Amino acid sequence: MDSYDVLVIGGGPAGYVAAIRAAQLGFKVACVDAFERGGKASLGGTCLNVGCIPSKAMLDSSEKFEMINHEAAEHGIQVDGARVDLGKMLGRKESVVDKLTGGIAYLFKKNKITSLHGLGRLVRQDGDGWIVDAAGTEVRAKNVIVATGSSPRALPGAPFGGNIVDNSGALAFEQVPGKLGVIGAGVIGVELGSVWRRLGAQVTVLEALPGFLLAADDAISKEALKQLQKQGLDFHFSVQITEVKQGDSGVTVTYEEKGQAVTAQFDKLIVSIGRVPHTAGLGADAVGLQLDERGFVKVDDHYRTNLPGVYAIGDVIGGAMLAHKAEEEGVAVAEQLAGQAGHVNYAVIPWVIYTSPEIAWAGLTEKGAKEKGLKVKTGQFPFSANGRALGHGDPRGFVKVVADADTDKILGVHMVGPNVSELIGETVAIMEFGGSAEDLARTVHAHPTLSEVVKEAALATDKRALHM
Repeated sequence: MDSYDVLVIGGGPAGYVAAIRAAQLGFKVACVDAFERGGKASLGGTCLNVGCIPSKAMLDSSEKFEMINHEAAEHGIQVDGARVDLGKMLGRKESVVDKLTGGIAYLFKKNKITSLHGLGRLVRQDGDGWIVDAAGTEVRAKNVIVATGSSPRALPGAPFGGNIVDNSGALAFEQVPGKLGVIGAGVIGVELGSVWRRLGAQVTVLEALPGFLLAADDAISKEALKQLQKQGLDFHFSVQITEVKQGDSGVTVTYEEKGQAVTAQFDKLIVSIGRVPHTAGLGADAVGLQLDERGFVKVDDHYRTNLPGVYAIGDVIGGAMLAHKAEEEGVAVAEQLAGQAGHVNYAVIPWVIYTSPEIAWAGLTEKGAKEKGLKVKTGQFPFSANGRALGHGDPRGFVKVVADADTDKILGVHMVGPNVSELIGETVAIMEFGGSAEDLARTVHAHPTLSEVVKEAALATDKRALHM
């Protein structure tokens, strides 16, 4: 029987990063993962195969098509007859995924990690270790890291299949839908809805909550909604879905809105109402692994489960279902196994939505800070006053900095605008070191760059923005 210091169950962002870091620290490591794409084993989990990476590839392709058709003329570029070759666009998306998933396989070989394709199941405790059924073969591991991720939540009474799809299906339409319905106005819903809207679909978004992105700062969510509505996305809030019927030619959705029953017909329906922990086949009941009332694996502050030598990280333990959060937990638990002080600062994890304009934030919102009893000051600066944004032809949105009025410590930074997925990293770094708005304002930013908007927003917390 093969024996390992660390066995990771799951090869997504949490699992493969945990495996790599553990191997770097000198452990003998194996990773068992059951994900398949195109009938073949494919490391990287949902994120690399059917989530983060392919969706960003499609977002980029659709944005280029939108630019050619609607924005190039402003730059003096005339283009006639632009059309979408959807097959080639999807092929490009797959090639990007192939490179990255293949890259993980290379990193496993480089770090001497044993890769096992199939399901991983906890079988029984064996002294100071565990026997695990890894892809049909029992192996022994001193430490087991559960990183099995999450799965899309299906709408009750409307299972995935046919014209009702999850994130994976929404990335593989064989043709652009004429009418596309999206249930759920969260990250996945608005990103994928944006892709198909740019490619020609008429998109309707149905959301049960009373507003858009309620977790974001009020100013950001209001501006983002305005921009997305201007592009043609049709949002409906406080909606209650009462019936979903699938036929050969599409999907009929009946819902209640403002006390009225509404029926809508769609060619395709994307359901993006959240994700649930994936523990099927793990053997949790058989070995007594504790799950909470929602099915997430219960862990302490050091990712330890109730079973000795068994840890859990990533989506399967709940919290922010973000690949970068999962990766950091993978690093943290591997370092803890090596006796180091691995940790994750959950207070400054960045959130990003890759729509156009992009949306990003980290830390407390203005409202959230006040609810904690903090006295705050805020600064805001628009991209419309930034030379680089105007040169790009995309002056939408702004940056908002929330700081403690007494100490000047940055409590949160919130952005909507061009490339803010990249700009948020600077502010996260400063917040990680407990920096102040003055620290950010005094940092020299290259000119002309979009990042100057971040500096100006920090200056604006003391009403001393220079270019407004």
